[in-house]
Amino acid sequence: MALVLLYNIPEGEKLRRIRVALLRLGLASRHVAYPEYGHPLGYLAGLEGFEPGEEYRGEDFSAEMLIMSGLSSRQFSALVDALRASRATVALKAVVTETNARWTSPELYRALQEEHDTMRELLAAKGKKKK
Repeated sequence: MALVLLYNIPEGEKLRRIRVALLRLGLASRHVAYPEYGHPLGYLAGLEGFEPGEEYRGEDFSAEMLIMSGLSSRQFSALVDALRASRATVALKAVVTETNARWTSPELYRALQEEHDTMRELLAAKGKKKK
């Protein structure tokens, strides 16, 4: 089943736009709460073979994240396009894979944040070379 996990997206216009995009595409979603951060992503996404983890009590993160599970390539592209068109983009996005399905939310967050920071640095360096 296709499911989109939402992290740290507060009630408001942006969340409404995300929900409208998901509804139009027939995609289910759910917010992941802080105590659930200790569960493997596979468990949160409802994948078979995953058990719940410990209730999370570690460091929190406030960045918005959108984690997609079970979407076809067409659904993935349509969702990214819909979010961009509705100006409801989320910087940290990922797809649940065979590898990261075993990770907890903070582990994925750290990996995504590191990747995001690296890309930002590369783009900044590229911009400086053009001048």
